[in-house]
Amino acid sequence: MSQGQGPLDGVRVVELSGAEAQFCGKLLADLGADVIKVEPPGGEATRGIGPFLADQPGADRSLSFWHYNTSKRGVTLDLEHPAGLDAFRRLVAHADVLLESRAPGTLPALGLGYETLSADNPGLVMCSLTPFGQTGPWRDYVSSDLTHFAAGGQMASCGYDDADDPAATPIAPDGGNAWHTGSHYAYIAIMAALVQRTVTGEGDYIDASVHEACALSTESAVASWVFRGEPVIRQTGRHHSANATPPTQFRCRDGKYVNAILWGMTPSNLRRLAEWMAEHDLADDLLDERYADAAFMRQHHGHVVDVTARFIANMTADEIYHGGQERGFTWSAVRAPDELLGDPHLADREFWTEVAHPDLGRSYTYPGPVAIYNGSPWRISRRAPLVGEHNEEVLQALGVLAEDIPGACGLENPRGPLR
Repeated sequence: MSQGQGPLDGVRVVELSGAEAQFCGKLLADLGADVIKVEPPGGEATRGIGPFLADQPGADRSLSFWHYNTSKRGVTLDLEHPAGLDAFRRLVAHADVLLESRAPGTLPALGLGYETLSADNPGLVMCSLTPFGQTGPWRDYVSSDLTHFAAGGQMASCGYDDADDPAATPIAPDGGNAWHTGSHYAYIAIMAALVQRTVTGEGDYIDASVHEACALSTESAVASWVFRGEPVIRQTGRHHSANATPPTQFRCRDGKYVNAILWGMTPSNLRRLAEWMAEHDLADDLLDERYADAAFMRQHHGHVVDVTARFIANMTADEIYHGGQERGFTWSAVRAPDELLGDPHLADREFWTEVAHPDLGRSYTYPGPVAIYNGSPWRISRRAPLVGEHNEEVLQALGVLAEDIPGACGLENPRGPLR
């Protein structure tokens, strides 16, 4: 991986966030921004989220915290202490971006609202990413990742066919995705505001809502209801739809599953599939010339699905995945996360990244970039900060007196990570 400067080199970001916005901070940091994560004395509550290194809990051992806080520097500030407040104001006065996820009204009550901070730094871009935004009847509701996928519409679209689950139980997507969704939209908004600043010379205040980000990400569910008055139904292993669609997940000989999309198949596509099946004596009657007629093929689609399921049941997941792709089918193997570590495609693109942990005397493998940059590379510049690791480095650069640093950082009355 190139060690050159990232596209956000020279941009300073102050991050005051928990689970809601830490991924947004990581996206900015890994692109080269100098992200300074401000935590309360003892550390942010997210340091208490497992799993932990060697299953031993500790503020500096959370693997979740490691992942979401790469490339950042870290300080602890006691915002209830005058020295801590002063240090925070100094920090923001020299920043391009303030990213925060505290409850609405928290920062203004401390004299740290946007109007106050931007008076000292007119070019400041401040983004508040909170569960329900700064206004509205739900703004003070407490929430979790699960809350947002329930209230935002995703869970209503995730589940199983009636045949698999007659109770039609809604299913939550994987953990953390509501925070990912909110962070992605906040990241986009921040980037847009920074571009706008190059034109106007002025900063901006962004009121971002995780709830609204989730409501924007329900695919066709909202549009189907608004424009057609049709609610979508949950379906096993495939997208929701206003009408039932054929199954797409099939079990293979090795016990693994593949996604094999059969709807929309043309007679020529079916012919290629049947010829592949015939190589294994499993084509049944699909090479019959009658299937060259689209109407006949649609009329017997259920039979096509049954023959395909038998064919797939006699093959391994990789045989179906790669064989289908070679024949132009949008098929894929269903893989467990640990299987991705051996993915030859990701290895070829050098996706996995080794990150040094000098304090532990070794490196660990991390997920890498979503794109390969040419002249302005992405990279993880450092592992996540230890609690208060950069207190002196950052505060002394701001001109905070050495005797004021313990009070500012909450070292006079240390306490454990907030819960």
